[in-house]
Amino acid sequence: MVLRPFHLGWQARTADGNRAARLIEDIAGLTEEQAAIEYRRVQQDFAERHWQTENMFLERYTEVEDVLGFDGSRFSEMRRKLIGSYFCHEYTYAAAALMNPSIVPHPDQSGMSDGACRFVMSLRAVGEGHISSIAFREGIFEPGGEFDLWPQSSFATAADSAIAEVAGDTAVTVYRNADSSLSNTVIFPVTEQQAGGLEDLRLVRFDHGGGDYEWIGTYTAYSGRSIRSELMRTRDFKSFTLEAIQGKAGRNKGMALFPEKIGGQYVMVGRQDGKNLFLLRSDDLSCWDDEGELLMGPKYPWEFIQIGNCGSPILTDHGWLLFTHGVGAMRKYALGCALLDRDDPSKVLARSKAPVLTAEDDDRSGYVPNVVYTCGALKMGENILVPYGISDSAVGFATSTVGEIMKIME
Repeated sequence: MVLRPFHLGWQARTADGNRAARLIEDIAGLTEEQAAIEYRRVQQDFAERHWQTENMFLERYTEVEDVLGFDGSRFSEMRRKLIGSYFCHEYTYAAAALMNPSIVPHPDQSGMSDGACRFVMSLRAVGEGHISSIAFREGIFEPGGEFDLWPQSSFATAADSAIAEVAGDTAVTVYRNADSSLSNTVIFPVTEQQAGGLEDLRLVRFDHGGGDYEWIGTYTAYSGRSIRSELMRTRDFKSFTLEAIQGKAGRNKGMALFPEKIGGQYVMVGRQDGKNLFLLRSDDLSCWDDEGELLMGPKYPWEFIQIGNCGSPILTDHGWLLFTHGVGAMRKYALGCALLDRDDPSKVLARSKAPVLTAEDDDRSGYVPNVVYTCGALKMGENILVPYGISDSAVGFATSTVGEIMKIME
């Protein structure tokens, strides 16, 4: 649960003035004693439920004062906090669903020994109004295949944002609160295109060469009416840039970036027609104006309806390991995999004839039944950790080895 700005909604044309301005005047009309009593009630109800609650009330008050342009010098600090509280609300960001995790090595590997890897996992969280946001968890993947998630406190904070015009479109920079951990940070939609949600982030640690790493994610920005693919870019998971993918390919969803250039170009896997997987190449990370070439289509009954990628390809000694998802009878989702050539990933060397992971028993029930789905896996040595969504209601974890996965492909 997070504390978020509350925006007053629709008002009739016959209403008496601006609702927000009228609300402030109503609060201003209280005596100092009445205002103190009301604020104590707010404190009793909410102070222990959120982190730095009073500071957030003051920040919200300042935003409202700036937008409405009124003179607040007559208000005491207590009354300003009270006004700020009227323009906030609690929001349970994962009340409806939690799903579609992605996982990458953490930028901070200090203190890791014996081959252990600290990781960052992203999650698609769906709350009131079916709005999707991005949440995070941190953990450690041990060389023997075991893993642990770091504890998550009861307090969550929404990332702050700043909007700028970039290349004729809107880019957003969001900032994690300096005093908040990544595991307690939530990134909410900011722009009009994102208003319906940030969906299915596929994270990858991209190697620019020479030890220069950038963490890049592709996700779907849903306005409530239309979709487009966007990029999330960060080097430290403290600030994040969200920007549109330009070009024809950007109108689709489900794009996944390879973790390095191939043949001097950026390469992605995408589903350009809603059914098949395509390979796309570009000289510009932000512009994908190529429809790509057909990589693979449905071949087996469990994927006859459609196939898609399940995150960025993973480099192995055998080639690029690409996890896929297939949709079969009764719209049941299952995970599969394919092996792509190391130097020419347009060549499919092998693929799984049967699913590597499918919904069974309790995993079949949930917000959207009969679905297992992932947006990325983590390889460490020969071990692979796959976090996956269970019927859009929970997240499970599967482990395997590169060798075991190679055996099931043909």
